[in-house]
Amino acid sequence: MDVILAKSAGFCFGVKRAVDLVTEKIEEGGTIYTLGPIIHNEEVVKDLASKGVRILAYREDGFYDSDSGELLSEEELKSVTVIIRSHGVEKEVFEKLEQAGATIADATCPFVKKIHNIVSEESEKGKKIVIVGDAAHPEVQGICSYCKEAPVVLQTKEEAENLTFSQEDSVCIVAQTTANYNKFQELVEILSEKAYDVCCVNTICNATATRQQEAQSIAATVGCMIVIGGTHSSNSRKLYEICSKECENTYFIQTLDDLHLDLPKSVKSVGITAGASTPNNIIEEVQSHVRTIF
Repeated sequence: MDVILAKSAGFCFGVKRAVDLVTEKIEEGGTIYTLGPIIHNEEVVKDLASKGVRILAYREDGFYDSDSGELLSEEELKSVTVIIRSHGVEKEVFEKLEQAGATIADATCPFVKKIHNIVSEESEKGKKIVIVGDAAHPEVQGICSYCKEAPVVLQTKEEAENLTFSQEDSVCIVAQTTANYNKFQELVEILSEKAYDVCCVNTICNATATRQQEAQSIAATVGCMIVIGGTHSSNSRKLYEICSKECENTYFIQTLDDLHLDLPKSVKSVGITAGASTPNNIIEEVQSHVRTIF
């Protein structure tokens, strides 16, 4: 049985940078919060919680401890370190943290910050901003907050086809960093026919595009494909979607405990890939297990 592990599987640059920053702050000591889960991987979040890292949630009336549900006072906020997660955060929330006097450690992925700058500059010029991505994802919610006017967020071909612009509109199209590249291209083509002045900026992270292409290539040649990632991870779900189209026996798991292979005897090869928030120890555990059962 051949077991093929994708070279790009595991932590991307932005995720590693965020996790390393949390580790650094743990070593420095003090009370540490991440504003929302630092990355979309429950195992990593549990590990950090065991080391004393807590999660901060924001509501209109202030910042809350996610575990206790208690509102942090101004004095409490001034005494803690708050780490902005790799997905970034809404501009208004960041500003309120600054006003509260919290010590902020910004782990926003540089590629996400690049999108913030693009939509801010282009919307200031009066352009309509279109974001290809998941409106419910924290990265997209953060991007939206940097637009001068409310942007359009779309994810499907039907949404793109139903979108209309006036002939006077100038349009700037960007993408969530973990968007499916092929789908992004398809939607851009549809939108480009709807307005005279359309500017498209491919803001999909290079690591994401490479990971998707590699996963698709492996899935097309194996009898079984395993995708490892967090249940809330956008890029992991997209890997599963891509692999499922190429390989009938595609499994989406978070840890080895979720893996229950029931394969035909004709399967002679297994491919493994993992989302950008999946730590190496989980990937290695799954790979070792698969090698021993075949």
